[in-house]
Amino acid sequence: MITINKETSNLLIITIFSLLFLALNSILCKAALVNNYIDAYSFTFYRLFFGAITLILIYFYNHKKIKISKNTNWLTSFMLFVYALCFSYGYIKLDAGLGTLLLFGIVQIVMLISSFFHKEKISFQKVIGMFVAFFGLAFLLYPRESLDISYFHVFLMVLSGIAWAVYSILGKRSVDAISNTMDNFVKATLFAIVFYLLFNMSDIHLSLNGIGLAFISGSITSAIGYVVWYKVLPKIQIITASVIQLFVPLISIILSVIFLNEIFTFELGISTIIISLGILLTIFSRK
Repeated sequence: MITINKETSNLLIITIFSLLFLALNSILCKAALVNNYIDAYSFTFYRLFFGAITLILIYFYNHKKIKISKNTNWLTSFMLFVYALCFSYGYIKLDAGLGTLLLFGIVQIVMLISSFFHKEKISFQKVIGMFVAFFGLAFLLYPRESLDISYFHVFLMVLSGIAWAVYSILGKRSVDAISNTMDNFVKATLFAIVFYLLFNMSDIHLSLNGIGLAFISGSITSAIGYVVWYKVLPKIQIITASVIQLFVPLISIILSVIFLNEIFTFELGISTIIISLGILLTIFSRK
């Protein structure tokens, strides 16, 4: 008989909460770009900026001070910046559902490799589940005449997935989720400014709708969602963290069909079913 204690129940609730917010980020970004409310760089910058401001206010409210580290969190901050930038540019040509599926498929691969290096115990059932999930992703991306995908933007989403995976792996060492996430967002915003100065962005365009969507994505679904995610990470295995994130594209696919009128294709449906089976095989346990 499967039993769930109060601690596990609370962990489950905040995990579902964080996964929902991760999925909503894709919907908000795609909605902003497909309606031409804002350009990809500006969405990235304002998403990081509003996230930083929100977390600074929360941290100041709790501690009555602001503490930004000069010597730590630079790698995690850079990974957050790379993830957010490639995420936005990738969605210029990718549907929200497909982009999220690709993103977290890559996340799973990178975190799986990391779990081997960390010598985490992996059961045979988990291995089978992961292979099934990988097969579902491969089925989706296998070249066919009806498949119209920009592989450059696929490459950008792959980079985004790698960056998010590293960000999540490093997050397992977090002892203060709000402080670490605030620090990451502040420094990621600095990286975004440096990127603007280096590449002299010229295709900037803004609207109130675009800034509003970036605000929601930055202040709520990113800032709050990532704090919750950083609270979850230290309590679970790397391999578990990688696999449960594959629920994000499933949520995103449903939301994109409902709110963005994206087409739920046969290939997308089959790959979704296969990946879902892989997830269930991997995380199912009687303990």
